[in-house]
Amino acid sequence: MTIDPMLRRIGYRGHVTVDMETLLALHRAWRHAVPYENLDIQLGRPISLDPNALFDKLVRRRRGGYCYEQNAGLATLLRLAGFQVTLVEAAVMRADRGETMWGNHNALLVDLDSQRWLADAGIGDGFVLPLPMQEGPHTQGDLTYRLERLDPDTWRFHHHPSGSIASYDFRLQPRQIADFAARSREMSTSPESPYVTTLMAARPVAKHTLLLLSRTLRRLGTDGRTRRTIGDAEEFARTLSTHFLVPLDDLGPDGVAHLWHKTTAQDDLWRARRQHP
Repeated sequence: MTIDPMLRRIGYRGHVTVDMETLLALHRAWRHAVPYENLDIQLGRPISLDPNALFDKLVRRRRGGYCYEQNAGLATLLRLAGFQVTLVEAAVMRADRGETMWGNHNALLVDLDSQRWLADAGIGDGFVLPLPMQEGPHTQGDLTYRLERLDPDTWRFHHHPSGSIASYDFRLQPRQIADFAARSREMSTSPESPYVTTLMAARPVAKHTLLLLSRTLRRLGTDGRTRRTIGDAEEFARTLSTHFLVPLDDLGPDGVAHLWHKTTAQDDLWRARRQHP
């Protein structure tokens, strides 16, 4: 496993040196090139966190993945580039839902010179550039995030006000990607998991994020949110390919049709729930 295929995968043509400029550039390039998506889960395919399987999926086959896959892949890229990277445990929405949320997410800490950075490609509409590990607001373009230290070993990331989640907490203790295998199996197979019940894809574009939930395409940004419903299977395939850079051949000969059928049922269920809370 070498860095050159990974650099080609994200379209990075700059110099690779262990400095802040390279860290920011690699993180940005990964976020734009590797879509956040759960299409394999929707197709009933097992999710593997084995490094070779992840390299095959994310790099050779040019696919994306969800948080565990995304951050394992990004960690590999940064380590091959020479950065000191620590994988840590995180908990999306722990502030609202409590301690059982631990392990439903992971994140990366990058130590560079005397500065530590929070890196994360596992939130669909998350930050495009890593955040310096300093308490207070951090502005990127028109968006402002915030980091809060809860105790000596625990921090909280606050999303911008229009974000898809409010916050997640993370601990500083080092973890291995294998530590998340059981939780990943649960989240990718449980009938109660949102990754099983809802097709998801997301990718930052310019000053906003495109987010696909079942058949609804949303545009999230500081200027508000817009949404529209995808009308047919042809538009659905075009959306996956054009907006989310998904190679349709990798979904299998009937993959798009299968996904479209599933999203139709998911969208109908979502509408019924809105009508009958």
